[in-house]
Amino acid sequence: MAWIWLVFAGVLEIVWAFFMKQSHGFTRLVPSIVTIATMVASFALLSVSMRSLPLGTAYTIWTGIGAVGAFLVGVFVLGEPANPMRIVAAVTIVSGLVMMKLSS
Repeated sequence: MAWIWLVFAGVLEIVWAFFMKQSHGFTRLVPSIVTIATMVASFALLSVSMRSLPLGTAYTIWTGIGAVGAFLVGVFVLGEPANPMRIVAAVTIVSGLVMMKLSS
């Protein structure tokens, strides 16, 4: 169950990163509220997952899901560039996440 909470926490990290971008530096009310609410929920679920998962594993997976997810949202939703170097970086992060999961 801890892994499920951790994945949800990671997905919420993607959501809050996207809405933080949409808040334009916390100058727009609704995106700012969504950012803060999903940030709190993401941290709470990370905390729940850490009850049974090691700190290093949980935190690495959480940040990795957020980093790669935010990259994908940036490319597919916001039209940010997906040059070869950025794609290799994302694949490298995913490789690290897989190794971290396999080592747990």
